[in-house]
Amino acid sequence: MSLNARLEPVLYLFAGLFGVAGVALAALAVHGGGEANLAASASAMCLAHAPALLALALGNVRLRTAWLAGLLMIVGTLLFAGDLVTLRFSGSGLFPYAAPTGGWAMMLGWLAVAAGAVFRVRA
Repeated sequence: MSLNARLEPVLYLFAGLFGVAGVALAALAVHGGGEANLAASASAMCLAHAPALLALALGNVRLRTAWLAGLLMIVGTLLFAGDLVTLRFSGSGLFPYAAPTGGWAMMLGWLAVAAGAVFRVRA
């Protein structure tokens, strides 16, 4: 079984979790007061990566790098959004540079998607 096939259920799981988290964080940004920009930024990252993970799960047979892109996007989104949400509620982040590390991981995930164009699955 390929890495893509093994990771497919995980991609679906996090697509759903990031989707619901994105909507909830958007509501928090509008109705929660405080530092709404933190919740809004976390919401945007969750909502941007939820459909990307869904697409990676659906296209994993055609995109050889889907497993790498998905893992990087999951870890990156968790770090980035998690750091902002933790900062919003506790006043301190997860750890120093958690959000930038997550941002880099998300960008590397998108580069892994682009690399899939070079390392195509031959039909």
